[in-house]
Amino acid sequence: MHIKKAILAVIIFLIPCLLIAQSGKVSDDLSMKSKILKAERKYAIYLPPDYETSQRKYPVLYLLHGAGDDQTGWIQFGEVLNIADKSIKEGSATPMIIVMPDANTGKRGYFNDIKGEWKYEDFFFEEFMPFIEKKYRIKTDKRYRAISGLSMGGGGTFMYALHHPELFSAACPLSASVGPLSLPDARVSFKNANPDASDVQIESYYNRHSALALVEAMPDTQKNAIRWYIDCGDGDRLSEGNALVHIAMKKKEIPHEYRVRDGDHNWTYWRESLPKVLEFVSASFRQF
Repeated sequence: MHIKKAILAVIIFLIPCLLIAQSGKVSDDLSMKSKILKAERKYAIYLPPDYETSQRKYPVLYLLHGAGDDQTGWIQFGEVLNIADKSIKEGSATPMIIVMPDANTGKRGYFNDIKGEWKYEDFFFEEFMPFIEKKYRIKTDKRYRAISGLSMGGGGTFMYALHHPELFSAACPLSASVGPLSLPDARVSFKNANPDASDVQIESYYNRHSALALVEAMPDTQKNAIRWYIDCGDGDRLSEGNALVHIAMKKKEIPHEYRVRDGDHNWTYWRESLPKVLEFVSASFRQF
């Protein structure tokens, strides 16, 4: 009788431990030093449930926040821990590391500025990505690396994947800010923010920071370099730009998935998007 009680006590003690072991882990106040930006840069990370108990390496998803948020956004509002854990448990997503950098300190945004004084994109590729992929057990081949993000981070997703198709297997811009829709639009918006910029600078910056311009200039050899999943709500203020990129991709015969669901530019929409993003990038990690 005493033995049965002892066994029962052990089981009751172990159940919470087993439940904890089945959950991933998030940290949202991590940082690294950047020489390029001359500052400490924060980031958040999701580690899958078996990270602490295994020695294997994992695929990685870089998940970018929107304007007004920081590296905590996808954790606090996007519920990345619960959604990723559930997707992995159900088998729709493979265990992966999810990295969420801060792009809202110093200056807001994921790009180098037009004057070359703030070089966030250089920081991301030259410092941040190498730091992350050395610190954590990450598979560093293109086939195991994906990128996604919402709004401003959707714009970052477009630009980073279009600038570096050799680095990502999949890209999933959500409700993306796709950049200026034409060169005249760029002249107005960039000139307002940078009165001293020349026409040559503005045109060069537009060609590199407009998803439409980049898609239209894409060489045929890169059409199949990345698996694309584009998602934007039908009530979203950014839906026009996303639709135009979709049309441009169709005309160029660039394979992609384009989804328009009932919804607006808000966290309710993006929380519903995330499970599909995890499923989509997992297919990229698995299919090669």
